[in-house]
Amino acid sequence: MTGNPPILDSGDGAVTGSWEANVAELLSDLSAVQTELLDVLKLKQTRLLQADTRGLADLAPREQALISRLEACHAFRQRLLDHARGEGLPAASLTDLAKALPAVERGTVQRRIDAARSRLRLLQHHSLTNWVFVQRTLIHLSQMLEIIATGGQPEPTYKKEQKPSSLGSLVDHAA
Repeated sequence: MTGNPPILDSGDGAVTGSWEANVAELLSDLSAVQTELLDVLKLKQTRLLQADTRGLADLAPREQALISRLEACHAFRQRLLDHARGEGLPAASLTDLAKALPAVERGTVQRRIDAARSRLRLLQHHSLTNWVFVQRTLIHLSQMLEIIATGGQPEPTYKKEQKPSSLGSLVDHAA
């Protein structure tokens, strides 16, 4: 594959450079984004636990920038695989493309792909942890609002009489 035409991203959607350089470039960019995203998710978890709403809001622009960088990595990966497919190379995934690299580069590239997969699993774990924490907080707040709205006296869902005996003192104390 070392004799293939260049394919590094030139910024306009065209690609130039060697296969090895392209895959290495993509994996380097992806590694940097994943590492930074992991830092952001850990910081977000800390701010969630501290109920630091201002700090959470301050993270939003950084998260948006990381999303843009991940989208750029994805777009470059897709152009790289499309170009490989056009050259008749295996292009179902980066792993397949890496198998077509010369033996010298193949091991290094595969280790970097495996490291990216490992970071992805860690990112998924942290994302899920944060999501579960937020969901449990929302459920707790919902329950607190229900207690306030009903005066702490939950009404049965079905009764013999149809009119409600109490509507909750928070909304309309007169009823």
